[in-house]
Amino acid sequence: MAEIVMGFGTSHGPLLATPPEQWDLRANVDRRNPELVLGAGTYNFEQLYELRKNDGYEKQNTIEVRRERHARCQKELDEVGRRVIACNPDALLIVGDDHHEWFKNDIQPAFSIFHGKEVFNRTLTDEEKQDKISQGNGYAMQIYHPPTDEIYPCPQDLAAHIIKGCVNDNFDITALGEQPNDNGVMRQLGHSHGFIYRRVLNSKPIPLIPAAVNTYYPPNQPTPQRCFDLGRAIARAIKSWPGKERVAVAGSGGVTHFVIDEAMDRRLLDAMKARDWKTLCNEPDIHFRSGTSEIKNWIVLAGIISETNLEMDLLDYVPCYRSEAGTGSGMAFATWQ
Repeated sequence: MAEIVMGFGTSHGPLLATPPEQWDLRANVDRRNPELVLGAGTYNFEQLYELRKNDGYEKQNTIEVRRERHARCQKELDEVGRRVIACNPDALLIVGDDHHEWFKNDIQPAFSIFHGKEVFNRTLTDEEKQDKISQGNGYAMQIYHPPTDEIYPCPQDLAAHIIKGCVNDNFDITALGEQPNDNGVMRQLGHSHGFIYRRVLNSKPIPLIPAAVNTYYPPNQPTPQRCFDLGRAIARAIKSWPGKERVAVAGSGGVTHFVIDEAMDRRLLDAMKARDWKTLCNEPDIHFRSGTSEIKNWIVLAGIISETNLEMDLLDYVPCYRSEAGTGSGMAFATWQ
């Protein structure tokens, strides 16, 4: 039987590749955003600042603090990568979300798993580069996409078995046998998956099973409970595979952003560490909006972990503020071994 030998979770936001001196590139995007979400509320930047002006975010947005927190993030990204490489798994299943990378408005599956032979992480076109630069994400290109195309092998039979197992567990999984393309041009591998291969693994070609959850786009985002239950189904499917593969599993993205909510981040991370699945699944679904919705990728991971005896090591939680209104990205890094 296959064995789940490791889990890990990591944030993947653009600030991780952006020099602290340039975080205002993203803060300027926040200032133009009319739908900044915090808890059940939605605000423009001025309204958010008025709500939080007494919380002292100016003191957490100095260049000295930015540099210290950026360095902490880099240290833990390196450590996660070291632990994965030391574990040397035969396959890596990554749960991420899709920002209209493989899927567009014509179809957006709630859950999907790829079972093809290989996936391409292709270099960006000039038009795609300009679009990212305009969104303040120019520095992030290097940690999502390679300078030349990279190919990651995929364990087809194991991936197909996982899909079948989830179907037998009453999940209607969208199965991808080929990487989506437009007139023969491969669509870009999602940043959730590209980040882990480019930044965490330094492009080490561990066989990849890309799984995607629609955390962002209405109307079919799955609830926290449904995400957790999917993770359990994935774990059962992996463990029922007759091969001897040692499988690592990962949750990519989060935690709260583009408005940081430290209380929510700590509440959910503490619940994962304590294996308090009830608290994790009962967090109100309205709290999982915008970038914060990516925590659901970690909740799928938690469901997988719940079927194992692996223990969580929270390496660090780093709130990376980039404005006086408390916008930015909560960053979290953890392993289960």
